[in-house]
Amino acid sequence: MRKRLIRTGVEILSERGYVAAGLDELLKQAGIPKGSFYSLFPSKESFGLAVLAAYGSYFDRKLDRHLQAECGPPLSRLLAFVDDAKEGMTRHGFRRGCLVGNLGQDIQSLPSSFRDALRAVLLGWEDRVAACLRDAQQAGQLAPDADPAELARVFWIGWEGAVLRARLDRGTASLDSFARHFVTAVTPSSTRGE
Repeated sequence: MRKRLIRTGVEILSERGYVAAGLDELLKQAGIPKGSFYSLFPSKESFGLAVLAAYGSYFDRKLDRHLQAECGPPLSRLLAFVDDAKEGMTRHGFRRGCLVGNLGQDIQSLPSSFRDALRAVLLGWEDRVAACLRDAQQAGQLAPDADPAELARVFWIGWEGAVLRARLDRGTASLDSFARHFVTAVTPSSTRGE
């Protein structure tokens, strides 16, 4: 029952965010009585943090599957993640975005416990992309003097904006544009044929 409730929470919060998600709607969609909710979670806040943790773990696995793949150059692995995300957003009709991005947009209305939890998830994602970019640096796809950690931070800042725009436009053009410009910006001109 707990897993079903968290899975339903991921679906609803990735569509509407925490503030707009009503507990009654969530319980109805999950098919769980209200009394059972409070036996599993003491509050909506603890539920929201559990949903965030589950989403963070799910997304960590997705990133690892792409970024740590043994096949293909490192920047191609990053683009494989982008393609996977585009497919997921398209499959859900652009109703769902990034749960972390949604919560980040609601941060002023969220309990303070969410701020550190969101930062921890984002830092984990940045670390994964930074490791991929270090691999790219070793492969000559990234300038030797580039800072993979800083570029990973830039990636996630831009990515969250691209996801928001994809939901607004109901299309993948912003994701394609962001990925193309990010890769072009980090690739040394000598490897681009300039």
